[in-house]
Amino acid sequence: MRNSLAATSRLDRRTGKRAALAARLATAALRVSDPRLGALPVVASGPQILVHEGARQAIERKLEAAFGGAVRLAVTDNRRRMITHHRLRGTLRVRIHLMFLGAPEPVVDALVRFVIEGGREASQLLGRYIDANAHRIRAAREVAGPLRARGRFHDLDLSLARVNVRYFGGNVGEVHITWGRRSEPRHLRRVSIKLGSYSAAQRLIRVHPALDHKWVPRYFVEYIIYHELLHHVIPAVQDCGRALFHSPEFVQHEREFRHYERSIAWERKHIGRLLGST
Repeated sequence: MRNSLAATSRLDRRTGKRAALAARLATAALRVSDPRLGALPVVASGPQILVHEGARQAIERKLEAAFGGAVRLAVTDNRRRMITHHRLRGTLRVRIHLMFLGAPEPVVDALVRFVIEGGREASQLLGRYIDANAHRIRAAREVAGPLRARGRFHDLDLSLARVNVRYFGGNVGEVHITWGRRSEPRHLRRVSIKLGSYSAAQRLIRVHPALDHKWVPRYFVEYIIYHELLHHVIPAVQDCGRALFHSPEFVQHEREFRHYERSIAWERKHIGRLLGST
């Protein structure tokens, strides 16, 4: 009985941490290109995004109560300006980034205070929220060149979809994936290899083509994808003036991958073979 309770407790902790990752991605506004649109109660708002009208109106009503007059709230998909506001003929016109729809109540309250009164405290809270939700800002650069997700032995699109559903509640959107370029033959043997990378500017995961072999297990390819998706979701933190990409929060979530220990052991065992296949 005790073992059963312990197993249940571990399962609850894992489920809770995965739910936390999914919540970090959840939103009440989505880009039109997102394939999940058909399942959500949304209405059109402009050519680029679909907005949950109820969430937009809830913030608008809070702004009206604080302002004491008419407010017109628009939701944007801007890359640089997350909040703008001005008054025109007695009406307060506010534009906010889509990340604020569905934001926690303290963040919405800070947004209202910032627009109506300004203030350093509200500005700092909003700044922290924007930093933590940088993954929701549209890619700054288009992906150059064609993407190649289907390899000879592993389909990265399918693996990305599986990881997205299992660990992020299916909420990861607008992240591209491709096999990286195969290196030219070298006379000197490689001593290191970067198996995956993530470009925040392009929202692009690259996986090293050395993993596209029959002898590389699917769970290891998906571990690499999971690791790079964490970079998309969890922002770097500042540590003594330097950006720390593998923060304690990042490491904690990385260990939630189902085959984490197995993947680390497999990499150690086969690193020589991976180096030789580049």
